[in-house]
Amino acid sequence: MTERQVTTIDGNEAAAYVAYRVNEVCTIYPITPSSTMAELADQWAAEGVKNIWGSVPLVMEMQHEGGAAGAAHGALQTGALTTTFTASQGLMLMIPNMYKIAGELTSAVFHVAARSLATQGLSIFGDHQDVMAVRPTGFCLLASGSVQEAHDMALIAQAATLEARVPFIHFFDGFRTSHEVNKLTLLTDDDMRAMIRDDLVLAHRARALNPDRPFIRGTAQNPDVYFQSRETVNPFYAKVPGIVQAVMDQFAGVTGRRYNLFDYFGDPNAERVIILMGSGTETACETAAYLNQRGERLGVVQVRLCQPLSARHFLAALPASVQSIAVMERTKEPGATGEPLYLEIVNTLVEAQAAGTLPMPALPRIIGGRYGLSSKEFTPAMCKAVFDELRKDQPKNHFTVGIVDDVAHTSLEVDPSFDIESHKVVRAMFFGLGADGTVGANKNSIKIIGDDPEFFAQGYFVYDSKKSGSQTVSHLRFGPDPIRAPYLVQSANFIGAHQFNFLDRGDVLKRAAPGAVVLLNTSPHEPEEAWDRIPRPVQEEIIAKKLEVYGINAEKVARDNGMGTRINTIMQTCFFAISKVLPRDKAIEKIKYSIKKTYARKGEEVVRKNFVAVDNTLTNLRRIEVPAQATGARQLPPIVPANAPEFVQKVTAMMMAGRGDELPVSALPVDGTYPSGTTKWEKRNISNFVPIWE
Repeated sequence: MTERQVTTIDGNEAAAYVAYRVNEVCTIYPITPSSTMAELADQWAAEGVKNIWGSVPLVMEMQHEGGAAGAAHGALQTGALTTTFTASQGLMLMIPNMYKIAGELTSAVFHVAARSLATQGLSIFGDHQDVMAVRPTGFCLLASGSVQEAHDMALIAQAATLEARVPFIHFFDGFRTSHEVNKLTLLTDDDMRAMIRDDLVLAHRARALNPDRPFIRGTAQNPDVYFQSRETVNPFYAKVPGIVQAVMDQFAGVTGRRYNLFDYFGDPNAERVIILMGSGTETACETAAYLNQRGERLGVVQVRLCQPLSARHFLAALPASVQSIAVMERTKEPGATGEPLYLEIVNTLVEAQAAGTLPMPALPRIIGGRYGLSSKEFTPAMCKAVFDELRKDQPKNHFTVGIVDDVAHTSLEVDPSFDIESHKVVRAMFFGLGADGTVGANKNSIKIIGDDPEFFAQGYFVYDSKKSGSQTVSHLRFGPDPIRAPYLVQSANFIGAHQFNFLDRGDVLKRAAPGAVVLLNTSPHEPEEAWDRIPRPVQEEIIAKKLEVYGINAEKVARDNGMGTRINTIMQTCFFAISKVLPRDKAIEKIKYSIKKTYARKGEEVVRKNFVAVDNTLTNLRRIEVPAQATGARQLPPIVPANAPEFVQKVTAMMMAGRGDELPVSALPVDGTYPSGTTKWEKRNISNFVPIWE
């Protein structure tokens, strides 16, 4: 048996690693945030990486997602094990083929980095609207809630679909899981071979369209037989939950990691329970554990197989003591009497009551709520607000949490000061520009620290949809225990501002914990002159929070070492030098090893320049003395000029300042119609150089 490797990767790679190895054909058309899965499959095929049967999968990029689904359907009908990767509108374009694939009882898994659908506006960010929209196709829905789960469920789904003959969507939260970097244990090829039965693969082959064994599939049917034909599949779907649970049990025997269709976490005698799926589960579990240690009796049910939902398995997971339940969903169905999972749970409990199989004395009070649309934050404070709501005699049904709804008044009050983060965890935030190397350097830092057996590491990167040239915020955590915190850093003990003018444009220090370390790229100024150039309100915040400030003219160091504008290596070196996450000498050694690994293919000269930049960084890094009182005369400049239109002042300016989360429902256009020409009020001032157009 091959020894299992512990590594640090993101959710997309975790899922694709398995999907590539247990399939023979990957039909792809990249779409954010699932693109990495398709790109990796393409790269591995080009490199000759083999699947578990010793062949290199055929990876075929089509012209759009409909083509990818059509090609997948065709490949499946030849008996090839076939997969695809998609999200959002891409998944919508696959719907016609999905109905056919399911209707023909074809084993397949589509891997989805679940994402918002374009409604009043387009969003590239994550929620469950896309996967909830394809429920009627006949695909089963299997949810992952973490990077490790995205890896494991990819294999469980593949093993289950081969036995069930029903196709699966394996999904996880776009960006929040797909782009989160975390430490996981990789499945070996032996693990995968143990889970994929050869007889089921051969049975899949035998069902292929083949001129040597001619038959007809895909006929036209009249009213006399269509209805009956639709009902023939019922026994197959009835068997799915039992098959998936059996596969999960087999997986536990192979790997030691145990999963269930519904997993319960919390007090065995809990009275208040939250039910949800996806990455929010980890937040809910950690919050419940924290509150239970302080005398509460709370529980969380994580839903993995949400369609078909097994009443028997669900009722067995629910504690008999439960009195009130909140079903939380990362989707919205306008005009519906409730979101899909809520309606399923209500129906399951009511039918159990009617059948006399309810495991508790009386029907619990059940409320439903929405959270996290378009990657909106779901924090422990928000989770606590839901648990608090369940305590009330008349809790609010069809609630929202994480926004201020001053129109329909659905939102719950949240205490933003509630924080459950462990003091053992180093929490760092880095403000950079898209394409300046900040995110890449931080991913390297996570791998450097995560490779240390004494550390666990997590990274999550907030991108502006403008992408290159816009602000990125990297959220990193390092600690001695596994990190299950799929939400942004709430209180950072390290802040890195990789552009000095960020201090003018937003509250970079808002989440700095008292006594935190701050690293400033002071370019174009030297560190010695930086304090006087910091706006007075920012100086006051530094003094009030007793922050320790360091500075470096990173762009000058980069230019002097022939690295152009790439400051990522320099700022990464500074982080390790002053954060004390690892001993300085050990950290510098690991950075140089990482540089050699990353840039070796670009030649020795590039590696040498980076090495010299690392050494020169330490000689140019300075501690900035913080006086007892603010000395700056300069106030923060306004986000937009005073003569900007009212909408720009009240709405656009809040978004530009990074405070869009604070806007209430009433501030936003009901149909997504915005005034035109607002871009002229956005002066980002992000470059130290003005290009000349020739």
